[in-house]
Amino acid sequence: MSGEGAAPAKAPGRDRYLDLLRSVALVRVVVYHLFGWAWLTVLFPSMGVMFALAGSLMARSLNRPALGVIRGRIRRLLPPMWLFGALALIMLFTAGWNPGNDPDNGGTWGWISLFNYLVPIGEPTYPWHIGADGGLLDATWPEQAIGPLWYLRAYLWFVLASPLLLWAFRRMPWATLLAPLALTAVIGTGVVTIPGETGNALTDFAVFGGCWVLGFAHQEGVLRRIPRYLAVSLSVLVMAFGLWWASGHLGPEGWDLNDIPLAQATWSFGAVAILLVYAPSWQRLPGRLARFDKVITLSNNRAVTIYLWHNFLIMATFPLVDRLYDLPFMTDRMMAALDTTYMVWAFVLVWPLIGLMIVAAGWAEDLAAKRPPRLWPNGVERRARERGRRVAA
Repeated sequence: MSGEGAAPAKAPGRDRYLDLLRSVALVRVVVYHLFGWAWLTVLFPSMGVMFALAGSLMARSLNRPALGVIRGRIRRLLPPMWLFGALALIMLFTAGWNPGNDPDNGGTWGWISLFNYLVPIGEPTYPWHIGADGGLLDATWPEQAIGPLWYLRAYLWFVLASPLLLWAFRRMPWATLLAPLALTAVIGTGVVTIPGETGNALTDFAVFGGCWVLGFAHQEGVLRRIPRYLAVSLSVLVMAFGLWWASGHLGPEGWDLNDIPLAQATWSFGAVAILLVYAPSWQRLPGRLARFDKVITLSNNRAVTIYLWHNFLIMATFPLVDRLYDLPFMTDRMMAALDTTYMVWAFVLVWPLIGLMIVAAGWAEDLAAKRPPRLWPNGVERRARERGRRVAA
């Protein structure tokens, strides 16, 4: 593996294989947060995939001046987050939360930490419980809705670090690629403990840093220079180590790799490497996958919106399902059947709610990208323009 030589030229436009992976990752995130199945973290490492794809796009963009690229990436992130943060803070303050009295970040620092709702340098602060159980929302709703925003904090730091990381990767590819795994082995296993938000941020950076740099390797064409059998064999060994480590360090949710940093890092690294080693370069989705073109286009155009709001929307499904019990024709047998299929109904309902949120809030992504706002950007208009140009030609 060498950092020398120019990367092979890539065709302009979107890589539909990467778009497909991002869509699958988003669906897996929603399903995981709805059902809580720990085995999903092993089946498909969504966060590792999402960081790798972002790293690939970042490496591609850094052919332009770094400062402008970083500014553009941050600009695309912030307006959707501001919209989400405004609602979350209104709900928190309405429920009586006082950041100055927060047990973890009280006093003046509690108010200062609200800056993370504007720019996610750190994870946004929130109370673990607010309100009372039995209300419209569970008392732990802040943790469920706001907790996943750690991803935005990690993404921001990867963006800021990317010019230096890419410089190092082009000169020392193996060292740069493997350094995050080594760092995870130190700070993600208790060998060195860094307390507080700083420790959480460094751990997340280490755990998914290898995947981000794998995105560099994919974009730079480095993975294509490794014999496929060798890349896959080494990846499988790394994944096997991850499972072995997890088996001896199971967390409160068993095989949930989110609770086992070194297992998450190595399993995600190996799985992402295989997905990228076998990556085709699709300008269009082939065969039967073409039928999903619109939904894949939509989910990629609204990926930030879906990620930001999906947990809020999952929580909104439960009061809706509960209303079914009040229907006048519900018999004891039908109620028993609803008890059995309760989560299935929540799964069915969350997708139209996500669709409504795409219409209601997705426009913020367009404004962030300096595009005209679109309600439902599934590619139909773009394809119509392409057909028009072909006819005119």
